[in-house]
Amino acid sequence: MNEYYMIDGRNIRWCFIVDGGRLVSVSRRDTCLAILVAALWGFNFVVIDWGMGSVPPLLFAAIRFTVVAVPACLFIKRPPVPWQTIAGVGGFMSLGQFGLLYLSMHLGMPPGLAALVLQAQVVFTIVIAAMALRERPSRAQVAGVALGVAGLLVVAVGKGGHVPAIALVLCLLAGLSWGAGNVVSRAAKAPGGLALTVWSATIVPVPLLSLSLLVDGPRAVASGLAHIGWDGIASTAYTAGLCSLVGYAIFNRLLSSYPSAHVVPWVLLAPVVAMGSSWALLGEVPGPAELAGALVLIAGVLVSQGALSPRALSPRALSPRALSPRALSPGAPVSRPDPGARALLPVKPDHRRTDVSTP
Repeated sequence: MNEYYMIDGRNIRWCFIVDGGRLVSVSRRDTCLAILVAALWGFNFVVIDWGMGSVPPLLFAAIRFTVVAVPACLFIKRPPVPWQTIAGVGGFMSLGQFGLLYLSMHLGMPPGLAALVLQAQVVFTIVIAAMALRERPSRAQVAGVALGVAGLLVVAVGKGGHVPAIALVLCLLAGLSWGAGNVVSRAAKAPGGLALTVWSATIVPVPLLSLSLLVDGPRAVASGLAHIGWDGIASTAYTAGLCSLVGYAIFNRLLSSYPSAHVVPWVLLAPVVAMGSSWALLGEVPGPAELAGALVLIAGVLVSQGALSPRALSPRALSPRALSPRALSPGAPVSRPDPGARALLPVKPDHRRTDVSTP
């Protein structure tokens, strides 16, 4: 689908059509929303660890998605996508990811490290999207993700301690499931995001409850429901309300609007929030290696989004001459359109505007 871009020169407004959406830029508002989602999801790990208590993990996850789906699906219209897509998003992004994550944390994965290992989903998402959707990441995105992975490794080394191998494997599989769900959601391109979040959650509670009955037994399930406590209720309210209904609604909308490689790297900020929250609330003090890894993670996100590219930060790019109205006029190197763009004839001159806008 063609996209229209308008660039205003000093006296003439020029219009360009860019084929296939080659010129992709995440708006400032959507960037802030992506950062908000990462913050919500980072704190989520501490809340899960705090609220799980005596409730079996699979049952706890089933309760979460029951709260997400049951009231809302009665008032929110089903998204205009096939049922297979809804089942795919729910199966990978919700059922697979959180069933495996809750089990991993129940078996000994600390909240900060769980947030860290789960971010393998960034690599999984970009690789799967490249193969399935032909969304080739740019060099900056590859470099940013590589930096992010390096930051993850640095933090993992800094965490130290002994984590059960099965907990680590389950957390990695949760990241793989999340990555597959991201690609299914991206391919669907469903308008909005809340409807897909709510309706994909409808397929989650029954399988998770069945698995909990099979693994934990009816007596443990009954005991968990009877002793859920206020901490479990508050945890469920946060994870279902803010993380699922708000967080995934925003995230699914961003995936429907931008290529995967423009959205998922922002989630690398979640481990930074998780470690900070664990430090403040659980007394898990980060060491020097963890702090260094967190800085590398943030740098990786900025590089993947082009904010720390050498070209963007070069003295020539930031000089007053490069940012002057004349530099933004048609034909100047700074505002040169994508090679695939087709320039149209200039429209009516507008002497009042000298900015660059992309409606």
